[in-house]
Amino acid sequence: MAKSLRSPRQRQLLELLVKTRQSRGLTQAAVAARLGKPQSFVAKVECGERRLDVIEFIELALAMKVRPVDLIARLESARASKRKVPK
Repeated sequence: MAKSLRSPRQRQLLELLVKTRQSRGLTQAAVAARLGKPQSFVAKVECGERRLDVIEFIELALAMKVRPVDLIARLESARASKRKVPK
């Protein structure tokens, strides 16, 4: 398995996190406050400078008031739609 740090899937995840935060009308500072972290933590996650472990991912999702499983499903749905072979 190749490293995922700069992979297309990692970029999709980061884009999903940013869009989710924005769609809920939240700033990086607001999410960071809910997490008890500095705003730079959220900024570094969103730009790919810092990776999340599973627990941090769950906490970030909950801070944005979204179920972690829903974010994963959306990420998988995006991957599945790219795999479809045109008829």
